[in-house]
Amino acid sequence: MTATDPALTALAQGWCALSLLHGRIEAHIERALQARHDLSVREYSLLDVLSRQHDGEGGHLQMKQVADAVVLSQSATTRLVTRLEDRGLLERYLCPTDRRGIYTNVTAAGLQLLEEARPTNDAALREALDEAARTPELAPLVRVVESLNLPA
Repeated sequence: MTATDPALTALAQGWCALSLLHGRIEAHIERALQARHDLSVREYSLLDVLSRQHDGEGGHLQMKQVADAVVLSQSATTRLVTRLEDRGLLERYLCPTDRRGIYTNVTAAGLQLLEEARPTNDAALREALDEAARTPELAPLVRVVESLNLPA
């Protein structure tokens, strides 16, 4: 394959369209969450992921798992967790069986904010997808996203 190979060009165009769709959706959700709940998309995502970790109150993950879940570097994840911890939305504690492990857990205040923000997130996602569907190069990707039936 060369740089001018049509298959490579089509692949690059597809990636650009996917990146554009993601950027538009994330920006739309970010504005809505910031305006109504003083939350970033990453903060919301982290609260959401942690809230689903077990059936009881809150949820917990090791810091490495947190980084993987929100697709951030370890240092960026530490800053994110610290911001939410400073707001009383998360707490960190040592793993009881391995003192080297640090867990992150959602607090009751974090769960409450998440539940308040969830309708905003869902509505903003729907709005962003509807808007993107009106763009011809993004419409096929929107249909794919809408057709996915993945577990939360």
